[in-house]
Amino acid sequence: MFKHMLRRLATLAIVSALAFSAQTAAAQSPSPDKITLAGWSKPITEIIHLLAEPDMGFFKKENLALTYLPGAGGGDALRNLLSGQANVAFTDPGSFFAALDKGAKLRAIYDIYPQNVFNIVTLASSGITQPSELKGKRIGVYSLSSGTRQNLQILLQQVGLSEDDVTIIVTGLLNFAPLIQGRVDATAATDTGLALARRRGLTDVNVINVADYLNYSSDLLVVEESFYQENKDMLRRFLTAWRHSVEWMMEKPEDAARLAVRRAIDGQDESLNADIIALRNRSSTSALTQQHGLGTLNLETLQAAADAYFELGLISRRIAVQDAIATDLLANTQ
Repeated sequence: MFKHMLRRLATLAIVSALAFSAQTAAAQSPSPDKITLAGWSKPITEIIHLLAEPDMGFFKKENLALTYLPGAGGGDALRNLLSGQANVAFTDPGSFFAALDKGAKLRAIYDIYPQNVFNIVTLASSGITQPSELKGKRIGVYSLSSGTRQNLQILLQQVGLSEDDVTIIVTGLLNFAPLIQGRVDATAATDTGLALARRRGLTDVNVINVADYLNYSSDLLVVEESFYQENKDMLRRFLTAWRHSVEWMMEKPEDAARLAVRRAIDGQDESLNADIIALRNRSSTSALTQQHGLGTLNLETLQAAADAYFELGLISRRIAVQDAIATDLLANTQ
């Protein structure tokens, strides 16, 4: 009886010690840092690597609690950043340049899509295959403040034309219907927009890619200068998680496409999800990122784009891009 009691007391002591050890470890474990990402879009398939966080925990593994704040364009993402509603903005270079032009103190810390994803689409029957052949033509854009218009302006500039040489028509997001109906001669779009149109039956088209004339980034991660200076460790962990999430989407695109059915608002068609994910995987890499890692910022092409924006009158002064990017955060984030 006495030995039995001793064994029982010993067992209780061990259990208590283990419980105390677990409580101590939990108390010492830091709570995750909250970080809010302001996006340009709603939760759509092409950002499934972010929407997968509840399932995959890429940011959780870096002791971060990620919140995605949807937006309606890159300008919206930056407004949410500058108003204090977010810590990081998922935005386009044009919106970034415009904010810098107005005096905002910002840093680009990661190149999300180093490949330009914009294009001009014409019907094969039109015979228009070169930007110079757009002179005198009617061209549809999503809106006058959209990236489709800005990239059309960039493309025209590269071949010595301007908007004065064409007629711009606002067609909205469903811009391929006016092309098919003959209301425009060409339409400005993105690679994913074209993929969706092809799924809906669009055939026999010519595609002029902006990347073939000036291949600059489509989207960047941007933070305020003060946040960059004060939170470098958090941002390094954030970029580590981001890289790992993108690598997952690249290595397991089928899993990502399946997950988008449940997580993305436009993800009902798993086959279309796969097409969109393939396009985004392709736009996430470049010769530079293959050498130096995902997210590597290309100062040369970003500067060329900033110069083009100034020459087009889209910004009022020349911007020295090297003063508004940070290259130190990506070290050791693989």
